[in-house]
Amino acid sequence: MDPQASRTIEVAALGRPFSLGTLYDCRQDSLVPGLTLWDSDDLEKDTRERPKPSSDFEMVASESIEDKSSALEVEASLKASFLCGLVEVEGSAKYLNDSKTSKNQARVTLKYKTTTKFHELSMKHLGRGNVKHPYVFDKGIATHVVTGILYGAQAFFVFDREVSVNENHQDIQGNLKVMIKNIPCLSIEGEGSLKMEDKDKANVETFSCKFHGDFSLEKNPVSFQDAVEVYQSLPKLLGANGEKAVPVKVWLLPLTCLDSSAAKLVRQISIGLVQKSQNVLEDFSDLEMRCNDALRTQTAQQFPQIGKKLKTFKQMCSQFKLEFQRTLAKKLPLIRGGGEEEAVLAEELRKTCSSPFNSKDLNEWMDCKEREISILKSYTNKMKNTKIVPRENDLHETILSNDHAVCFVFTSLGRDEPYLSTLSNYLKQTPKPDDAQDPHTPDLEKEQWYLTKKVAETLRNKAKLFSDFAEANKENKNITFLTVGLTNETQKGASIYLYTDGLSVNENFEPPSKPTAVTGSDINHNSVMLKISPPRFGAEDITSYSVEYCVRGEDGWKQETASRAEEVTVSGLSPNTEYMFRCRAETPVGAGPANEVSGSIQTLPCSPPGKPNVECNSSEISVSWKKPAELGQDVQVLSYIVEYAKPDHQVKEEDLHWEQMMAGAEKAIISGLQPETEYAVRMASSHLFLRQ
Repeated sequence: MDPQASRTIEVAALGRPFSLGTLYDCRQDSLVPGLTLWDSDDLEKDTRERPKPSSDFEMVASESIEDKSSALEVEASLKASFLCGLVEVEGSAKYLNDSKTSKNQARVTLKYKTTTKFHELSMKHLGRGNVKHPYVFDKGIATHVVTGILYGAQAFFVFDREVSVNENHQDIQGNLKVMIKNIPCLSIEGEGSLKMEDKDKANVETFSCKFHGDFSLEKNPVSFQDAVEVYQSLPKLLGANGEKAVPVKVWLLPLTCLDSSAAKLVRQISIGLVQKSQNVLEDFSDLEMRCNDALRTQTAQQFPQIGKKLKTFKQMCSQFKLEFQRTLAKKLPLIRGGGEEEAVLAEELRKTCSSPFNSKDLNEWMDCKEREISILKSYTNKMKNTKIVPRENDLHETILSNDHAVCFVFTSLGRDEPYLSTLSNYLKQTPKPDDAQDPHTPDLEKEQWYLTKKVAETLRNKAKLFSDFAEANKENKNITFLTVGLTNETQKGASIYLYTDGLSVNENFEPPSKPTAVTGSDINHNSVMLKISPPRFGAEDITSYSVEYCVRGEDGWKQETASRAEEVTVSGLSPNTEYMFRCRAETPVGAGPANEVSGSIQTLPCSPPGKPNVECNSSEISVSWKKPAELGQDVQVLSYIVEYAKPDHQVKEEDLHWEQMMAGAEKAIISGLQPETEYAVRMASSHLFLRQ
């Protein structure tokens, strides 16, 4: 037998109704009501009472089971009983059950403790032969008797503050600590408000408060100011003589000290196994918080497939946790009473850690879901001018209200996940297998649709096409752009659906990307030719190209629609003017994104000179012409260049040997020519000299 099991035990009362002489079963950590070793009259006399006045306060910043138990002075064995549900707590001990529901909570707890007196039995009760009802020993339903009680009261003020995405959790936690630490020193002003600076008042208004205590309050505090008022009133609430104090700690004497035939506590559960059990349960609590946070995200609400999986996962974890607690509740009393060896508990812990519900796999799956939510959020944030439709019924209603609906569909959100099936199958097994670890436990990373390289690339490309198409058509009232999650095994990851007049037209629609390149050529005084390279994506649905242009530095784009030809001439331009050009592909649904010509294009300063009039004699040619019909703004012709050459039918015109001469007016005489010789004459508009 464990030598510790034969000694007097100190245990926290935890709000349970202890009184001197109460029988207690340490195997179950439960009171035994109704039976007693002494009559009530005997228990009311010959007891000793000593004053034990004390009061203290401290802060508890940690949310771990270990620190909560320490705050309530709960030792390892009683903690094990609490963890598996053998012990029901009341009053201030309900603090043990108050856990955070979100990782985004900053929490600090203020503990107040006071003691009033110590009450104990005497040898007139515990001496040999003084037990009034010895037959109780034979029943074997109790192992200890309460021989001493420390009276007092405890209170826990639990302060919470939500931490937003833009705030630093550590900074908020630190600020919370500072403000809570000041509560014992704060005072209330005459009008009932806190005596503190305005900025601090504004700060504490964001705190919420929950109260767990052994005091009877008219109204529980819910705010920081409420908490200050209640805290200051606590000493008076126990009564003038502490008559409203409750047991906070009890001393238990083994019944074997009074009668060797009594039932006994054979062994306590080792601290190591209690710690391992605690770690298992804390891991599940941590997972529950992560699930709650994920379910609260806008993304999980926008895509119910994610929320459904998270809820299923959370429910299965809760079920397994409950089964684990029930197993502990069954095994602990047997081990303590000597009915089973402690190795049985160690084996249960081993089976838990080797089951599909082991902490590593559970957290890895949760990591994957959080990453999936982040990816979805990243893509949906980029999809401007798009409505997210959470349900398929809403989708059908929306597509009927527009001529065209272009819908970006996440197609793999609802696909089955083998790991969730593994968890479900394990819970259905009764009894659980000795070697619970399935050798075929799925590779969680490979299960995730978004981690496949091909799918990730497809998702990225289609999201880009969809976003650009939506942006290009944001002013088009005949098109609506939607995002939804629908399961489609033939389109992995994502696809773009096209609906026309409420009917599905294409489940793999590819909007056009911007033209690969747009370059200017054949620039004249009033026109520019653009060469268009087709888009990389969506070229098959193009019906035409739309060319837009505007004067550089001015607002207002003009538009011309051209055919599918890859060369488009934009005419009607002004001479000597810089223009910006851009081009986009047109489809029956809408226009694609535009590609701009790199830099501006300047039209020529003026139109060519008029057609030349030529007169010849034996050695001269007289050439006259009209001024250019169109001149750009601030353009003046200073001179003309006249070129002439002897034709050679075996040489291209541009390769002839051209002679040049300058003319200051619209007439020139070319002299010194050879008689009976053919000459070619030209005037090139590109050779005009201009003053601006």
